[in-house]
Amino acid sequence: MSAGRGGADHLKDAAAQAARQAADEVYRGILERAPEQEIDPTLDRVRAVLELLGDPQRAFRTVHLTGTNGKTSTARMVERLLREHGLRTGRFTSPHLTRVTERISIDGEPISDERFVEVWQDVAPYVHMVDQQHLEAGGQRLSFFEVFTVMAYAAFADAPVEVAVVEVGLGGRWDATNLVDAEVAVITPVALDHERYLGNTLVEIASEKAGIVKDGATLVLAQQTDDVEGVVLAAAAERGARVVREDVDIAVVDRQVAVGGQLVALRGLGGVYTDVFLPLYGEHQAHNALLALVATEALLTGGAALDGSVVEAAFGDVTSPGRLEVVRSSPTVLVDGAHNPAGAEALADAVAEAFDFTRLVGVIGVMADKDPEGILAALEPLLAEVVVTQASSSRAFDADDLAEIAIDVFGEDRVHVAARLPDAIDLAVQRAESEEERGAGVLVTGSILLVAEARILLGRP
Repeated sequence: MSAGRGGADHLKDAAAQAARQAADEVYRGILERAPEQEIDPTLDRVRAVLELLGDPQRAFRTVHLTGTNGKTSTARMVERLLREHGLRTGRFTSPHLTRVTERISIDGEPISDERFVEVWQDVAPYVHMVDQQHLEAGGQRLSFFEVFTVMAYAAFADAPVEVAVVEVGLGGRWDATNLVDAEVAVITPVALDHERYLGNTLVEIASEKAGIVKDGATLVLAQQTDDVEGVVLAAAAERGARVVREDVDIAVVDRQVAVGGQLVALRGLGGVYTDVFLPLYGEHQAHNALLALVATEALLTGGAALDGSVVEAAFGDVTSPGRLEVVRSSPTVLVDGAHNPAGAEALADAVAEAFDFTRLVGVIGVMADKDPEGILAALEPLLAEVVVTQASSSRAFDADDLAEIAIDVFGEDRVHVAARLPDAIDLAVQRAESEEERGAGVLVTGSILLVAEARILLGRP
């Protein structure tokens, strides 16, 4: 009998390996398309494919999220709240950390490799048809991100899900995801990022992000600067949208640091939810939780209170990999995907509040289109030393060039260089433990891609 089980296990392992290889092959093919950072501002290609597929994005209700920081964490919280209410959910987020299938989740779980391949096979003929039409007219093929958006909507409709929680890829107005007719839109805090694509001022960026608000929808708006709020409120008024504003209509009433996270009290549309445990660190995550709670209230009840025990159960089970995540102990190694100055400032505040490091060494690598000086400056007060490195991507900022900027910020004695991430982590661990004191740690940050590689290196699933 044991031999039989062994044979069955072997066949199962072989099938899983074959499915993984097939999914990886599909992914490699999609990667040959224009990357998600290269925006061609039109929805025509995605619209054409979706129409050929029968408009799958109209088969489910949608919560649509944009903003500069906090989108993925907030999306994960919304999805978890909806699932705790017994709804079948889809979640589309980006980028992924370990496997591309993470981007398309159903009921909180990434779609399988087999399903990933099946969805591609379902949509591929229509994608190729539209590719050909646009190439013949002198245009472009669907981009990497446009293909994934089509696949997500097709997978959600086929599941079928009742509600999809959809995070924009970049911006809002021209983002490939913006063909859903979302009942609820969420705009997390808007800051400077992706200026090359979205504009050089907060007003320009806010105008792009406000493009996800649909006629008659509810907009849940995080606290913003006055100029951003003015742009967004004007756009919402044009579309007859109901606006729910943080610190006007809703608020984080209280928060206390707790073991493994924090206890929060949130004033939503339906009342105050007290003593809610959130297993995530940082004040910014409490504000993300507020947005998620209110988006769920707006969708499910129009603003009436949700069952407090259901809210507590959902928030207590929330995860957000790669966001101030402890991936190793002795010494403690944290990873966080902060990739712009605003994110780095929130990270620095959260680490100082939630951890009691006596010595913290940073491993930092950024993408070439980011603001390395701003990121480094935000982290400088937190870090004893820094090891600069780079992710294995053609878009990564060169480690030696980053070191020059880091020296200007930290001073030469506090800066080390290791172009390869494994070497950088090893060096950071050595530097963290170089003085015999308890409470040393390492923080890997500066880019989602770097964090993704660090998590894999350190054995996180």
